[in-house]
Amino acid sequence: MDDVPGSMGTSASFSLRLGQTIFSSASLFFMALGVQFYSYTAFCYLVTIMGLAIPWSFTLTIVDGYSVLVKWPIRQPRILLIVIIGDWVLSILILAAACSAASVVDLLLHSDGSFCPLKVCRRYQVSAAMAFLSWFLSMASSLFNLWLLPSL
Repeated sequence: MDDVPGSMGTSASFSLRLGQTIFSSASLFFMALGVQFYSYTAFCYLVTIMGLAIPWSFTLTIVDGYSVLVKWPIRQPRILLIVIIGDWVLSILILAAACSAASVVDLLLHSDGSFCPLKVCRRYQVSAAMAFLSWFLSMASSLFNLWLLPSL
């Protein structure tokens, strides 16, 4: 069986998961810097989804790191299927949260600053960008694992 780079238990998967954790944490951090994020539902949704993505990604980072250290990749179909389903669901939720937050930020930036000071809106914009990067890495790792699943 070929080792698919980026599939569960490889160093590439560890890197993808670590990146997901870092970008999700950065998105949550930049959103939490703004005092007014709770005034907008899209921002609350982004905070909630990033609150789910961080423990998921961090747990899988730990599993991948351990798997790389002991040189024993996880190749059990049921476990891999659970990880794939979790990744797909979380990827869709992260994409929805990032898109909704980005659209609200765009609306606030084009409202002549009457609803949101420029400095605060820029932080929200960075938070949405970090959420998009987290989504990209999550979808990539999910696709790599999905590619591996039929060979098991």
